[in-house]
Amino acid sequence: MTSSRSRCLLHSHAEFCHFARPISGLVRKSILRAPVAARAVTVESGSIMRITIERSNLLKSLNHVHRVVERRNTIPILSNVLLKAEGANLDMKATDLDLEITEATPANVEKAGATTVPAHLLYDIVRKLPDGSEVLLATNPDGSSMTVASGRSKFSLQCLPESDFPDLTAGSFSHSFKLKASDLKMLIDRTQFAISTEETRYYLNGIFFHTIESKGDLKLRAVATDGHRLARADVDAPSGSEGMPGIIIPRKTVGELQKLVDSPDVIVTVEVSDAKIRLTIGSIVMTSKLIDGTFPDYQRVIPTSNDKEMRVDCETFAQAVDRVSTISSERGRAVKLALSDGQLLLTVNNPDSGSATEEVAVGYDMEAMEIGFNAKYLLDITAQLSGDAAIFLLADAGSPTLIRDTAGDDALYVLMPMRV
Repeated sequence: MTSSRSRCLLHSHAEFCHFARPISGLVRKSILRAPVAARAVTVESGSIMRITIERSNLLKSLNHVHRVVERRNTIPILSNVLLKAEGANLDMKATDLDLEITEATPANVEKAGATTVPAHLLYDIVRKLPDGSEVLLATNPDGSSMTVASGRSKFSLQCLPESDFPDLTAGSFSHSFKLKASDLKMLIDRTQFAISTEETRYYLNGIFFHTIESKGDLKLRAVATDGHRLARADVDAPSGSEGMPGIIIPRKTVGELQKLVDSPDVIVTVEVSDAKIRLTIGSIVMTSKLIDGTFPDYQRVIPTSNDKEMRVDCETFAQAVDRVSTISSERGRAVKLALSDGQLLLTVNNPDSGSATEEVAVGYDMEAMEIGFNAKYLLDITAQLSGDAAIFLLADAGSPTLIRDTAGDDALYVLMPMRV
């Protein structure tokens, strides 16, 4: 192993590496038949639509749903957002076949109907319209185009029929429970940075949610790891979550969900099955396929006997790591921590550009030791700590280190060292 390469958390225990084997049923996109461009567009009776809607309401909902749509699509209908007007609402839906988001927003529906138009194009148009304006959305008689008009601005967008739009059939859910948005956001924020981006280990490409008994209480736990670091966070398990299957929520779904749970007072309804999850956040409904795989037995790599404790002011430590890592290279971001009585010396050596050192006062009264870590990983973890101090529990230079928050918010982190 080269001097700057981080050891793998998964390989620190052989059974952890080999516990989960690839499963051919990984989240995959089903194949839709693309509509033939030359065919005539037929419109079902009653599908012609005409509504007026506040620009702010339309923009807010489009902002939530359009992000699901990939910028490049070989299947034309997947570039579109489904607009369905009925009653006093405009329902919007977008999907990439693995993730689907729908939202209802108030509208003045003059004539009910449905169509689909390019999602990003419609979003860009509405975003550039004046604040406080009203927007008219009206399909033409044959349903082949839709007019978007506001003030003196008028656009005509090509449509594809509603019947071509795919539906991510949710099926039945075995468990349903309600969770405070603040709790869900905490679970995601504390763990999402550790999600693996290595596609071959697809079962690590998301956050593992499950219930577990901890210190006599039932907890809802979120875990993520990329093999070099592990993040774990708990909240009290809500009623209805008992016995739920362990699920792996994909990285893209996690990212979109993180943006939607921005109001801490909202209650989120969560429904889960072995294959899918559905979350209802106010007027927004998100349905997602889950990663079809087995998450490794992460508890085997969480150290329980690390006896060397270091306490350090979180902000001071993060700033020092950030400063000395300025000199490190992109490929080798190792920072050496030299611990002695009450003192921590941070060192970075880069053969191509130089070296950097900084001293930090710490609470440490054990034997002197040196250990190296990836500077970016240290900064990622300290950014999640809400308390004033970070607690490092160490064993030796080659073993996993446990990092805890003095705020005691039921989160912990495991970090593998680097050889420096």
